[in-house]
Amino acid sequence: MTTPNDDALQALASDFREALRHSVYLVRRLDSDGELSAAQLSTLKMLLDDGVRVGEIARNLGVRVPSATEQIIKLEKAGLARREPDPKDFRAVRVVLTADGRTAVAAANKSRNAVMAGILSSLSDADRAALAAALPVIDKINATLQN
Repeated sequence: MTTPNDDALQALASDFREALRHSVYLVRRLDSDGELSAAQLSTLKMLLDDGVRVGEIARNLGVRVPSATEQIIKLEKAGLARREPDPKDFRAVRVVLTADGRTAVAAANKSRNAVMAGILSSLSDADRAALAAALPVIDKINATLQN
């Protein structure tokens, strides 16, 4: 049985975290040519469903509420998001996407996906299959961390 303190598991955890960290940096480079920064796009993607409270945005971005609020103000000024009362708690405010915000997310996704598809096209079929097979495992890890 493997325990969290197992040396091999600790090494895998370290290698996985390092690969993710490096991937985040590289994916952010894709954002440098876009109209939206990585933080702005991340914030907008959080709002895709029914909107999110500012505190949750801050937690997801790993920043304090004032920093998240600054990001939201910029998105509001650009017409991409707006604040409205939370229907579940009228004392609270949630941030929601505007129609222009949805359009901006779709355009950014299309552009970034095209760049990533170009990168993935340089991989062998076996490497792409291995990546596709790993995605459900990564989703499980993300779900565990999100809860």
